[in-house]
Amino acid sequence: MTRAHRPDLRATRLRLRWEILIVLGLSLLPSGLSAIVTLAELAAAPTPIGETSASINPAASEFPLFDVLHRLVSVAAALVPVALVVWLLWSRAESGFARIGLDARRPARDLGLGALLALAIGLPGLALYAVSRAFGLTVQVVAGDAQLAWWTAVLLVLSALRAALIEEVVAVAYLATRLRTLGWSRWGVILASALLRGSYHLYQGVPMALGNVVMGIVFAWWFTRRTGRIGDRPRVLPLVLAHLLLDLVSFLGYPLAAALWPGLF
Repeated sequence: MTRAHRPDLRATRLRLRWEILIVLGLSLLPSGLSAIVTLAELAAAPTPIGETSASINPAASEFPLFDVLHRLVSVAAALVPVALVVWLLWSRAESGFARIGLDARRPARDLGLGALLALAIGLPGLALYAVSRAFGLTVQVVAGDAQLAWWTAVLLVLSALRAALIEEVVAVAYLATRLRTLGWSRWGVILASALLRGSYHLYQGVPMALGNVVMGIVFAWWFTRRTGRIGDRPRVLPLVLAHLLLDLVSFLGYPLAAALWPGLF
């Protein structure tokens, strides 16, 4: 490499670092910082953390029409960073969707892998929540509405899709792609992605945040693995589907879970 190329390389790397910071600042970083502040506030409060609660999908208005409108605006706004990273990863050679595997080339295989990942993560996650609640280390998570109307069910589905897309596309696919371009090692990428995921779940308590770190390690490991097949590219769609299935069960199944296990939910 000539000396003339070195300033261009440094400028490109600097641009990528700022791009990553801006994308995270528009998407997940504020949630992570807010969760850290919330955890510190819970620790400083006189009420034990196990006697507090956190609502994931609270109503935005007491009037159903305005509740729907407010939530639709929130979902649309949250998906803008997803559109941004797909556009940033777009090139003349291939689309941003194809680069990270957010397409429908392998629907059956992606759905099967997503279901297996959801099962592998969901059951231990539920056990972790139950144990940490029993020891008073986790807040009571209100994942959905106690009484589901058809419009709130639709909103919960959209909320689950929003969370699945922004977390897996940004925290895994985009971050892994850009950090690898900057020369990060595979395990450096995996840990960075996993710690980011854990940070914005700290509002639930340390055990659940650590559980999400483990989930982040599994998901980032899967996305960054090398299959050895010629032309095979990383695919984020199975991770999106897995996350979507997990959240759908949590959000839509909340009324039943609250009725069967009121102490936990």
